[in-house]
Amino acid sequence: MAPIARPFLFALLATVATAAAAAPSRTPDREPPPTELKAQDRKPSTSQPAAGLNELYERLRDAGDDVEAKGVATLIERRLDRSGSATVDLLTDRARQAMTTQDFALAAELMDRVTAIEPAWSEGWNRRATVFWLLTDKSTAIADLQRALILEPRHFEAWAALGRIYLSMDDKVRAMNAYRRALAIYPRMPKLKDAMERLSPEVDGRDL
Repeated sequence: MAPIARPFLFALLATVATAAAAAPSRTPDREPPPTELKAQDRKPSTSQPAAGLNELYERLRDAGDDVEAKGVATLIERRLDRSGSATVDLLTDRARQAMTTQDFALAAELMDRVTAIEPAWSEGWNRRATVFWLLTDKSTAIADLQRALILEPRHFEAWAALGRIYLSMDDKVRAMNAYRRALAIYPRMPKLKDAMERLSPEVDGRDL
């Protein structure tokens, strides 16, 4: 794929770097250390700690209905969306905007940069795979999804996407295996059971 729109990309990266360098440093007002607080001023915390990913995946697996499962899946997706880098977040958002205007080549360039900056961010590879799928580069999309799944083996969206790509290549066995992995993580994943039921007779054989 020939790179395009490099001046835009470099200008974007320069803007991010300049903004970061120009940001004024703040010295927070001094607060008294815990030893200076009076006993009566110490209030017990009433907020509950945020659930960890392991707990969320357990809740997703054991969800009692579709509404609960969808809510938990959304929380997981929000956690996976966190790159931990303001630069990566900005580049990812620009890639999303490029995709909405169908400038997939620019989106691919931006996501190349994202995965170079944060190679351990599983969602970056998942999103890059989406771009290459839209560019009909299935082999690169598959490689990106596999990379995402090495980093986060419970990424149910990546498993489902991998199944769809394999199915488009008429590799029904691998498609079914990927769907099963997604379903094991997210048993109430929308439309997944229907897809598996349609595929099952061809992969597992019909009941006599």
